[in-house]
Amino acid sequence: MTLPTSEPLSSSGFGLPPARRRRSRRNILPGEEGERAAFLKDLARTVTPSIDFFLFTFLSAVVLGAAVLFDSPALYVLAALIAPFMAPFIGLGLATVVGSVSFFVQELGSLLVGSLITFACGAAFGLLSKVLPVSGITQAAYHVTLSWPNFLLLSLGAVLTTYLLLRSPTQRPLVASVAIAYEIYLPVGVAGFGLTGSVLGLFPDGLVVFLVYLGWTSLVIAITLIVMGMRPATLFGYGLATTIALVCVAALIAISGFGTALGTNVALPTPLPTQTPTVTQTPTVTLTPLPPTPTPTLTMTLIPTGTPTITFTPEPTLVQAIVAAPEAYGGAVIRTKPSFDAAVVVSISNGTIVYVFPDTYEADNITWAHVRLADKREGWLVRDLIATATPTTGPTLVK
Repeated sequence: MTLPTSEPLSSSGFGLPPARRRRSRRNILPGEEGERAAFLKDLARTVTPSIDFFLFTFLSAVVLGAAVLFDSPALYVLAALIAPFMAPFIGLGLATVVGSVSFFVQELGSLLVGSLITFACGAAFGLLSKVLPVSGITQAAYHVTLSWPNFLLLSLGAVLTTYLLLRSPTQRPLVASVAIAYEIYLPVGVAGFGLTGSVLGLFPDGLVVFLVYLGWTSLVIAITLIVMGMRPATLFGYGLATTIALVCVAALIAISGFGTALGTNVALPTPLPTQTPTVTQTPTVTLTPLPPTPTPTLTMTLIPTGTPTITFTPEPTLVQAIVAAPEAYGGAVIRTKPSFDAAVVVSISNGTIVYVFPDTYEADNITWAHVRLADKREGWLVRDLIATATPTTGPTLVK
């Protein structure tokens, strides 16, 4: 930018009108073409991923897989701390400023490769979960849900990372970038674990949360760059910024409405019943013991000596029940033996109908129920995770 000779520019900026001083403080790019090119070159070099980006992504993904397997909150935080500087996100926003197609493709490819590494490591630990017992999915379920606190943390991390990087293009704000890694890498790693570990809900929900947060972060970074004076310089840059905004909005609308997704703290709509403190059963669900107890009718007749006597051995009465685990768990696990160390037969979701045998087993103040599924598979699960009907004057749900 060339200023008239009749209007000298004060080095401190106090000689400028208030409106121009505010624009000067907000505008990050230098005014001279040479300085502007050098500034963008340093910034592009900082946000271009190196081999260290993929190496630390792999290490973070390994820790994340262990965090899901052992349900450890500390390991989740450690995975985010080990994660590299999320440079490709800033690169996508910078591509809208410089208007370079090749630079945009390079940054997008690096981001997808890093996400694929995290997803693959999660899938590997999902296979391992079939050999080692899973401690639980409480933390994993939290990272595959959309919520306002997560959006707030992600937005704050994106704004701070962009602001600090523009103030010092040669230094990477690693601390601010941790928030982005925490909200982006964790859902995609949990999704990989759910795919191969056969844990219901983790795979589709985690993948959707990852895509929504990905679009939201790109949109926030692009807006931050524009606010700080780095507007697109070409028609491609404007088109790319508009595309990012439209993709983000479309991703949110695709999940049954933005308000519904955040209001219920779920990633995808699900037909599973919601467990509430007051359970109300509609006439469409009839809890009756199945199958009925056989009552043979014996006819007393004289038979010749030597004729074998038929002895009826009735099958134990099975009581129909439904799985009603806490909402954070979303279901229950049936094991081969009444122990958390026993092998997993199958994971079932809330609302699944099971048939309960009369025999139970109690150990360490935990009562296990012997159950059978509709496909004849049998196993043991924690008695407190099912709701059964008691044969009183009316069907009463007992937890």
